[in-house]
Formats: sequence, structure tokens, C-alpha cells
Amino acid sequence: MQLEMPTPDLQSAPPAEADQSSDGQLSVRNASKFFPSLTGDGQVCVFRDVSLEIANGEFVSIIGHSGCGKSTLLNIIAGFDQPTSGEILVDGKKVHGPGLDRMVVFQSFALMPWMSAFDNVRVAVRSAFPSWDSKQVAQHTTRYLHLMGLTDIGKKMPAHLSGGMRQRVGLARAFAVQPKALLLDEPFAQIDALTRGSIQDELIRMWDVAGATVCMVTHDVDEAILLSDRIALMTNGPEARVAEIVDINIPRPRTREQLIESDDYMRLRTRILRFLIDHNRRPTALDDTAHAMDAYPQSDASVSD
Repeated sequence: MQLEMPTPDLQSAPPAEADQSSDGQLSVRNASKFFPSLTGDGQVCVFRDVSLEIANGEFVSIIGHSGCGKSTLLNIIAGFDQPTSGEILVDGKKVHGPGLDRMVVFQSFALMPWMSAFDNVRVAVRSAFPSWDSKQVAQHTTRYLHLMGLTDIGKKMPAHLSGGMRQRVGLARAFAVQPKALLLDEPFAQIDALTRGSIQDELIRMWDVAGATVCMVTHDVDEAILLSDRIALMTNGPEARVAEIVDINIPRPRTREQLIESDDYMRLRTRILRFLIDHNRRPTALDDTAHAMDAYPQSDASVSD
């Protein structure tokens, strides 16, 4: 296993050149999504009447079995797709398409393979701050690589980086744009457990600095409890819905060592796992389209369907 670089002290990083993030309230209002059925004789409702309010600076995770439409919902929030009915708003303004106010970090890293790590971040910074000159763009890019512990790998191509480092570059790129909302689509699913823990810690440190609103899709119950302020639990698809929202009242900062000794953590974990077990069932033919839209590998701390 390739060792990951330690994260530097955030206080030692170069000063930020700008901060365009403000507010960041994210609203999902009565969103439903239908897809044509694979048999061609109608439509399948992946989820129906989903409503979710995420406050400015809040970290909310969405958990549910494969096929409930978590990924589809995140794509709609990002503006990559549109709901069949309902709407998505950021600070009260309806979302009509992708925008730099909502940055997505994918589980597949989504780096441009022909660009160095530095250039993968720089291209996003240049798009977010078009009035900046080359020096300002370079300084800002360097700052966010530094914050993610990537100071010495800027010239390396993605193919020469470990999975953990590639995802760090993705997070640096997302935070460097200073978005109102950060959307995380199973960002640690392809990273080994030890590296995943260190990057989760870095994510929280960066979130504390940036103050962005975060919506994360995950199968990992322990990860959701560690990182989140609230967890939205979705029922199985088709016609999935948000059945329950669990408040995570464990004080921050949280460490894994403290969590495993916490009675509150064990109660929350049991409650969420019980929900997932109760909603676990064998998929039917009607689920095929929904599963095609939201298929993810299960992590060790998740309940598989």
C-alpha cells in the first residue's frame, strides 16, 4: 500500500486570495424522478416527492440501498439532470443546470488525465475567477494543493498518483472554486480503509475552513456518523422517499477512537443499521432501471442489498 502524504498545518498555508462563497442553503422541494422502463411499456419512478433542506454550512449525508436514487438525486442537485417534478434551489434561486456554486467530487476521481495535478486544479480556479491574472490563479491553486497535503506533487500526472492522492486533488479542485455547496458522490468508495480515514479528516478540516454546505451520498454508516450533522435515510426504490432524518448530536471535533467508546454512537449506528436491514429485500424486475441509475460497490461498514 502506498503511503499518503501528511496534511500540513492549515495555519501555515498561504493566505487566501478571495472568498466568493456566501450563504449556501440547499433546498430539494417535492422532487420526483421517472425514467423509461427497460421493457419500454411505461416509466419507473425512482424516487417521489423528496424534500430536504440543508442549511448554510451544514453537512448532510444520504444513505439508502442501491436503487433508491441517491446518485440520481445528487446529479439533479448538481444540475446534470432535471427532476421530473419538483425543484432544487440554492439560496432561493432555482437550479437549471450545472454551476460553479455547486462542485461535485466523484468516486471515480474525474481528473483530466492529460493534465498535471496542478493544472487540474488551476483550470477550475481560472473558470471560477476569470478576472484574475496568471499569478493570482497560480497562487490560489498552490494554496489549495498545500491545504490538501499535495505541495510536492503538482507536476505529476494523475496516472502517477495513488487513488488517495487523486481524490485529494479532486477535493482541492472543488474547494479552490469556493463553492456554496459541495456534493460528494461516494468520494471514498475506491480508496483503501486506512487512506480513507486520513482523507476524511482532511475533508473535515477543509470544510471547517471553507464553511461550504455539504451533501454526501454514501453507503457507509460509520462514515456518515463521523462526518455528518444529519443523515437522511431513504427507502428502497422504486418510488423511494426520505423516510427519516437522523440528527447526529455527537459534539465536534469527532475522532474514531472517541466514537467507538461512545454510547450515543452505538445507539445511532444501531438505529441506522436497523432501518437499512428492515428495508432490505431482494430486487424485482421493476427495480432494474433504478438499480442501473444508482449502482455502487458496498463498503465494509454498509448493509448490502
